[in-house]
Amino acid sequence: MKCVTNQRRRFSGFTLVEILIVVIILGILAAIVLPLFADASNGARQTAFVADVKIFNTAAQLYTLDNNEFLEDSSSGTIPSGFENYIEEDKWLAGTPINGVWDAENTSYGITSAFGVHFNNAGERKDDAYMLEIDRIFDDNNLATGAFRKIADDRYYYVLAN
Repeated sequence: MKCVTNQRRRFSGFTLVEILIVVIILGILAAIVLPLFADASNGARQTAFVADVKIFNTAAQLYTLDNNEFLEDSSSGTIPSGFENYIEEDKWLAGTPINGVWDAENTSYGITSAFGVHFNNAGERKDDAYMLEIDRIFDDNNLATGAFRKIADDRYYYVLAN
């Protein structure tokens, strides 16, 4: 007669405790890494904004040379008349990469001609500290002087002519 022994069969797999430990570790890693990606994304938006300002500046200078006049004053979010021939109109109308809308000023706020971002309740407003980071990228590190300036409470513009 054969003797049958009860052997405990070991199943391969993970226990609930092991799975919970892995989930907790992944959560901790995500909490560390996600803010780094947010900062990188923020920097990318600032860089895209600066690139757009440079493109619009070149286009505005060409407009001035061709038409013998500065860009007209336009409502925030509206492209100045004739400027659509010098830029991608959709890029202007879509708003800025940092929220807010594009705007052009002519003989207002103590300047002759400028364009920039107007935070007129269009998404999250940026404060002076945030805009100063942008100023550091391509101007004089001062929002009161230079080409890129704060001209009003919620307006940061690239000045084409004083």
